[in-house]
Amino acid sequence: MNSQVHSFYLKDDGQIPNNPELPVIVYQGIFNENPNGIAETFKRNDWEGCWTGQVFGYQHYHSNSHEVLGVKSGEATLLLGGDSGERVEVKEGDVVVLPAGTGHKKVEGSPDFAVIGAYPKGSSSNLLEKDPGSRTQALHEIRNVPVPEKDPVYGDEGPLLHKWVK
Repeated sequence: MNSQVHSFYLKDDGQIPNNPELPVIVYQGIFNENPNGIAETFKRNDWEGCWTGQVFGYQHYHSNSHEVLGVKSGEATLLLGGDSGERVEVKEGDVVVLPAGTGHKKVEGSPDFAVIGAYPKGSSSNLLEKDPGSRTQALHEIRNVPVPEKDPVYGDEGPLLHKWVK
């Protein structure tokens, strides 16, 4: 598996909390040669509850779980971190790991764009949008989501285990 890995932090924008301790990690082209192996790799590394579909076209986040998205087909522009966040171009074979609290939405994508999503140890995720009434609870939950024991791509080694340290 060959990949260029980069990571970046997103700040709380007052609407979307993002994650103050853990960066977003992008593995570019990690599954270029085998996009059909994404779900199997996630499951082998204890990122379970795999689903296949789209990324919603509105800004949302999960306060109770981290999420990994593997691009199964096509390409898209994702907006991470809220309305003034980071635009990330993804294509087949890429993987994006979103720490709990990270806002995300699809801005545009090819007709065949599809991702495989999963969560550490199959945890279930909530679906939150901009809501001042739930913000305090969401911030508390985000801080208490444990760091996964395995990198979704590399397992017992890999960038996540070095970059996600609380």
